Amino acid sequence: MVHGRLAVPLLLLGLAAMSRAEAPQAAAARIDALIAQMTLEEKLGQLTQQWGGLSQDINPGARQQALADLLGMARAGVIGSYLGATGAEHTNTLQRAAVEESRLKIPLLFGNDIIHGYRTVFPIPLAEAATWNPTLIEQACRVAAVEGRAAGTHWTFAPMIDVCRDPRWGRVAETAGEDHFLGAQFAAARVRGFQGDNLASPNAMLACGKHFVAYGAAEGGRDYNTVDVSPQTLHEVHLSTFRAAVDAGVGSIMSAFNEINGIPATAHPHMLQTMLRGQMGFNGLVVSDWGSINEMIAHGYAADSGQAALQAIRAGVDMDMCSGAYRSQLAERVTRGELDVKVVDAAVRRILEAKQRLGLFDNPYIDPALEKRVMLTAEHRALARDVARRSIVLLKNENGLLPLKKQPGKIALIGPLADAAKDMLGTWSLYGKPEEVVTLLAGLRNTLGPNAKLGVSKGSEVQAALAGGIDDAVKLARESDIVILAVGESEDMSGEGHSRANIDIPQPQQELIEAVCATGKPVVLVLFNGRPMALQWAADHVPAMLVAWQGGVEAGNAIADVIFGDFNPSGRLPATFPRVTGQVPIHYNHRNTGRPAREGDRYTSKYIDLPTTPLYPFGFGLSYTSFRYAEATVSPTEATADGKFSLSVVVTNTGTRAGEELVQAYYRDPVASMTRPVRQLCGFERVSLAPGESKRVVIEIPAQRLGFYDWDAKFLVEPGVIQFFLGPHSAEGLQVDAQIK
Repeated sequence: MVHGRLAVPLLLLGLAAMSRAEAPQAAAARIDALIAQMTLEEKLGQLTQQWGGLSQDINPGARQQALADLLGMARAGVIGSYLGATGAEHTNTLQRAAVEESRLKIPLLFGNDIIHGYRTVFPIPLAEAATWNPTLIEQACRVAAVEGRAAGTHWTFAPMIDVCRDPRWGRVAETAGEDHFLGAQFAAARVRGFQGDNLASPNAMLACGKHFVAYGAAEGGRDYNTVDVSPQTLHEVHLSTFRAAVDAGVGSIMSAFNEINGIPATAHPHMLQTMLRGQMGFNGLVVSDWGSINEMIAHGYAADSGQAALQAIRAGVDMDMCSGAYRSQLAERVTRGELDVKVVDAAVRRILEAKQRLGLFDNPYIDPALEKRVMLTAEHRALARDVARRSIVLLKNENGLLPLKKQPGKIALIGPLADAAKDMLGTWSLYGKPEEVVTLLAGLRNTLGPNAKLGVSKGSEVQAALAGGIDDAVKLARESDIVILAVGESEDMSGEGHSRANIDIPQPQQELIEAVCATGKPVVLVLFNGRPMALQWAADHVPAMLVAWQGGVEAGNAIADVIFGDFNPSGRLPATFPRVTGQVPIHYNHRNTGRPAREGDRYTSKYIDLPTTPLYPFGFGLSYTSFRYAEATVSPTEATADGKFSLSVVVTNTGTRAGEELVQAYYRDPVASMTRPVRQLCGFERVSLAPGESKRVVIEIPAQRLGFYDWDAKFLVEPGVIQFFLGPHSAEGLQVDAQIK
């Protein structure tokens, strides 16, 4: 028999030699054997993630010392994962210390926030959701995985699959919007894109569904704020996207910063154990959000770091991200008998299983040549351009102002975002480079050529007036035939920690818009934004408006494709745009009241100074052509709870251009044992039509999709009438009725 340290090399040889085709029991046995060799300190090290990046802003001596500290922890075997370490050279250096110089030679797990691309930065996730094309976004995540893994990242902290109904929340930019059905489609697609068919391949990353759970329901849209949510909304809305991610095989889940009905998500055993691991069947690893374990002290849920660590690991958080609480506090709790070491072992096992699935015991290093080959290729850029242009939403096009002719006379390009490379990248674009971005100015020049009559004026800063800026912009507008206004939010006005109390266009830009419109010249407004915005004045006065979001490295080319008609816009809003900030929170799938809003009756659920309807509803988006809906049907008209309905409608292109229409299916359960939303998305289908062409579009709806959760969180599909609506967005549609027996 081989004892102690001599057993470790033989054990690692067994792990390295193990075929992926071997039975899961064999893999489990080998991991169990490795755990049996570990000291408590080494176990707690595996449960610890620490910052592993090296800042370029510190002096060489400090940088060298920081690297020495990172290498020291890896050699000592007291760290399981580094966050922020990137690049083949840096990650290989750290990995070598762990794999070749530590006692147990367990590989490190490198995690990073690769949210919407690595070097090839795609549009922000909210913009990607505006494509309503999960298959396309799966391809974008595949590119992110190829580039990220080649740069040493094994684990991406994406997709963010929170549902957000309050656009004041800065992190709405990272979501798929306000609808959980649409969000679930993107959650599953992004998991598949990041993880691929085989996590051990050199072009796959472990995905992380975040933030579990209801982080998007923060009170007042204020980041990190408290969440108080009913059981029905929790199950139907906020948990549903996580179910989709788990069903798609997501390998990890991140707990949220917020509390849920009085218990912090970081130590919520009902959510993490009963719901996630129990009802959903999740068997991967759970990681805390940054420092959230120790933040339970400020929540008033833990007296100190030791109690917080104990609460988190008992609740089911396997890895501590950057608080250091597990490593510094849990050994004493085990020694005192407050924590069973078996709980620690179970968490260690899940982390080692993730490393095994990623193939790190077989191939821990990155090929530096691969990193250079796969970054920002022409193919990746082409996909980024396609995603960006498919995300653009045409909100208004009075008298067919768009598309512009490619010899339009003199164009005035005005606005602080006309040539703003960094702002095109959007939030959480840590590895994108502004110098690689195509701005709107560059995109227009690429399309129009070197002889274009194109004048440029900044007009204002994003959030501040510019001396003489408006006068200069007005002068240019008067000298031009058409104006393109590039306005909206800079990249740092949305994202984590960037909630806004007012989601109007910033006042200096609003004054610029009004001054330019006063010249009487035709204006195309291009909105760059990380959230839905209140655009009432622009909607009333500007003849053409495009929502371009923050579109990534190919933003400018994509916008030019749409403006000049090389691409017919097909994007649709994944979130409601309010008339004013005071209308927030507003979402299409609200419930009715006993006094629904009624024109002329103030004693109904309404504002006395504002219409109850949004400025632009969920699902809205125009095209350069027009479509007609007719002959809506449902078959069968009766189905059982385990049956399905087939909805169909004839869509005709009544315009003069070929175009794509997104046929959206909604339903309402008008009488139920729990009140139901006025409408709820249940399916969608895209159809391409030539001018004058008609097609019958069919959307299959399982009856199970029409169910809901009762007061006791039990899922029901109740008998009764179901009203279906088939149309271009959530506020319109042809109605057909059916019955669940």
